[in-house]
Amino acid sequence: MPVVQMLMLAMIAFAVILILYFVPVGMWIQGIVSLGLGRIRIVDLIRMRLRKISPRLVTDGVINLHKAGLVNIAPDMLETHYLAGGKVQNIVSAMIAADKANIPLTFETATAIDLAGRDVLIAVQTSVYPKVINAPMEGFLAAVAKDGIELKARARVTVRTNIPGLVGGATDETIIARVGEGIVSAIGSADNYSAVLENPDNISRTVLEKGLDAGTAFEILSIDIADLDVGKNIGASLQADQAEADLRVAQAKAETRRAMAVAEEQEMTAKTQEMKAKVVEAEAEVPKAMAQAFRDGNLGILDYYKMENIKSDTGMRDAIAGSDAETSDDNPVQNN
Repeated sequence: MPVVQMLMLAMIAFAVILILYFVPVGMWIQGIVSLGLGRIRIVDLIRMRLRKISPRLVTDGVINLHKAGLVNIAPDMLETHYLAGGKVQNIVSAMIAADKANIPLTFETATAIDLAGRDVLIAVQTSVYPKVINAPMEGFLAAVAKDGIELKARARVTVRTNIPGLVGGATDETIIARVGEGIVSAIGSADNYSAVLENPDNISRTVLEKGLDAGTAFEILSIDIADLDVGKNIGASLQADQAEADLRVAQAKAETRRAMAVAEEQEMTAKTQEMKAKVVEAEAEVPKAMAQAFRDGNLGILDYYKMENIKSDTGMRDAIAGSDAETSDDNPVQNN
């Protein structure tokens, strides 16, 4: 008998715990005390349990909104946003912060921003307290003025959130890219680097006038040049590189002409050898012609000897002349 009673008590305790889990009486009483009768019904809390929605999250959210004066947001609206995968606590905090800061933010806009993946609470906070973005995030922007001097700049961009532009608007990466492009363009338009160093605020005004925040989730309040340093003389470096390139081109052309001259010289040498071969060939025909002349009676023995004497005399004269020329070259002092 005692065992049966213990089992009965256990079953009753389990049933009570199960009923209290699905029927959160404590939260229902809290809702009645905070919001009044009928604002949060016990049936709604049971339905939340069955739909796997946190009753505590929805109840606390509705109570906080009601205490902040936002009485037009019903529990089922928070339930719908929770089932859609949104962050209910962020929505509640953002709505309260926007209402206190007099920022126009509807529940539909807030849920759309949250479901789009943006942190709506941070967006509202940035609308109240603007944030500063470094452009670029790290390092410096390098730009070259018209006189060829490189300038390295870094800017601080003060922005605040544009609530209507959060859905589909570009992020701060776009702001950084646009500001960087504007700074480079402003420096590149300057006649010389000293003018930029004297008035860096001209860069800020020029960039702000371009409306770089169009289509983004932010409104640019100011652009301040934090650092501005002088870099290399890019113009002189480019001219030096161009001169070096021109020198190499000229050397290549000169080498081409030299190679062509050498080739032409070799060609002329080959032609000279060819002509000498033809002369030797022609000289080889002389004895044959002389023999034929002997046979035909057109050349006599005396004529032959006379011709040989002339050849010998000519050879001797050439030999003497060559010897004198060599002596003159070897002894220039004696020659003088």
